[in-house]
Amino acid sequence: MLEFLLLIVGFVVLVFGADKLVDGASSLASKLGVPDIVIGLTIVSLGTSAPELVVNIFAAVNQNTEMVLGNVIGSNLFNVLAILGVCALIKPLTVKRTTTWLEIPLSLLAAIAVLVLANDVYLDNATSNFISRSEGLILLLFLSIFLVYNLILARKGKADVGEELHHYSYLKSTLFVLLGLGGLVLGGKLIVDNAVSLALSFGMSERVVGLTIVSVGTSLPELATSVAAVRRNNVDIAVGNVVGSNIFNIFLVLGMSTIINPVPVNPSSQVDILINILAGLLLFFFTGKGNRLLRWEGGLFVLLYVGYISLLVFQS
Repeated sequence: MLEFLLLIVGFVVLVFGADKLVDGASSLASKLGVPDIVIGLTIVSLGTSAPELVVNIFAAVNQNTEMVLGNVIGSNLFNVLAILGVCALIKPLTVKRTTTWLEIPLSLLAAIAVLVLANDVYLDNATSNFISRSEGLILLLFLSIFLVYNLILARKGKADVGEELHHYSYLKSTLFVLLGLGGLVLGGKLIVDNAVSLALSFGMSERVVGLTIVSVGTSLPELATSVAAVRRNNVDIAVGNVVGSNIFNIFLVLGMSTIINPVPVNPSSQVDILINILAGLLLFFFTGKGNRLLRWEGGLFVLLYVGYISLLVFQS
């Protein structure tokens, strides 16, 4: 019970830290003359993936490598199937053409890239599957291409650059940055330590804990942002926020994690990777036929996610 309570505290502190870090860093960057477009596409966008990044860094350093891949894949599945599913049930989602034909295919390409990187046995006749440091560097290079693409779109007025930025004094901005960093570090350590302990006590693998409890907790910022956007009728932002987060999770979070510690891929993870690709294909198919995600399609997403998680828990 104590470990579970500490895990919940870790999630609260982590999300709070990410929020304060984004507010403080955005305000400081604005005062230093950085354009709002750049701030929105870097600090704000990276902020939504900060929880996954910090948790994965701790997991990689502690050599809890099964949790590293599980958190990334689990977060992406939760983003598409649960968050977009719930948002579509609230209100059918309109999707911009650039999101449907450029960003969703890019997120699908990222998911396929993980499948390629995680199959050394079949592609290179290796003795085991793992994602190496050099492959992590390649993922970070893909991230730089995505950032440049977003910057070009934003300069042309064709991309959302995030919510209205806060402007604080230098002192308050700096305090928020320090508070945010402290919250991320403390929350991330609490989550990893107690998630591993819970996995051992319940006989669950680190992979399953990463795919379920940890991934849901680290995706709370995306859930809050997307639901709030739908309730304000900014339905296109909900889809863009989720797709952008999925791209950051693979290119940034997985890339940084594998640079710290190469990630072995066990056979069970291959199924998770394939389901992640299936979710991307369904999202592309549903939005491509009319630039909309309808209620019944959202309901199907939620059912798929509930079924997948139930199967994981049953097998564990």
